[in-house]
Amino acid sequence: MIILAATPIGNLGDASRRLIEALENAETIAAEDTRTAVHLMKALGIENRPHLIALHEHNEVEKAAEIAELARTRDVVVLTDAGMPAISDPGFPLVAAAASAGVTVTVIPGPSAVLAALAVSGLPTDRFTFEGFIPRKSRVAWFSALAREERTMVFFESPNRLAESLADLATAFGAGRRVAVARELTKLHEEVRRGTAGELAEWAASGVRGEICIVVAGAEPATASLEEGIGQVLALVEAGSRLKDAASEVAEATGLGRRDLYQGALSAR
Repeated sequence: MIILAATPIGNLGDASRRLIEALENAETIAAEDTRTAVHLMKALGIENRPHLIALHEHNEVEKAAEIAELARTRDVVVLTDAGMPAISDPGFPLVAAAASAGVTVTVIPGPSAVLAALAVSGLPTDRFTFEGFIPRKSRVAWFSALAREERTMVFFESPNRLAESLADLATAFGAGRRVAVARELTKLHEEVRRGTAGELAEWAASGVRGEICIVVAGAEPATASLEEGIGQVLALVEAGSRLKDAASEVAEATGLGRRDLYQGALSAR
């Protein structure tokens, strides 16, 4: 059996009784970083020394079938460095391989940076989407494709790129879009900053440290004005898209006329 085990994202007190029992009894652990797994067990006072298998982003595809087959006859506990395996962390290829091979997969639920950030954001939680890590390049175009998403959105970002990403988010979504930045959740220096995209971009410009989650309010249901749509088209063009493609993309997202967007953007250039 494959056992996906959530581990603390900061505070060791969040380790569940089930997690501790699973680690105490594990014969085999597949870990994103075996050194981190050993450190976690030591910090939790666990003396068990199971067989450790490295399972990370660089080898998980090739290792998936092998570990799934191993789990046919024994339990394999799967750990990532923090949080829930397979959620923007190694694990998905293994789960897919196990499901395909008819090997049982179960879960020990627990800490999740995505849900923790969403819960403390102060933004609507009834419907949300997790968008993972923000790309390093073409961010304005990437954000623009999400500009009309009505659900609350959760992103991961590096502290070194936070200010630039928030500035690009403000360009694509509008500087007034509501945003929360959750930093160092469950840790000693936990902080949640709430404000507009423009305000938080300015705050982050002086430098921010720690593990970062960004939570962004969804778009208002109302259709964007033509002026706003033209602004989105121009932002996409500035990010490298062809004018015709940008007009089509914004038209599809907003319901505005493609020709009106194209001509308006052409005149505004």
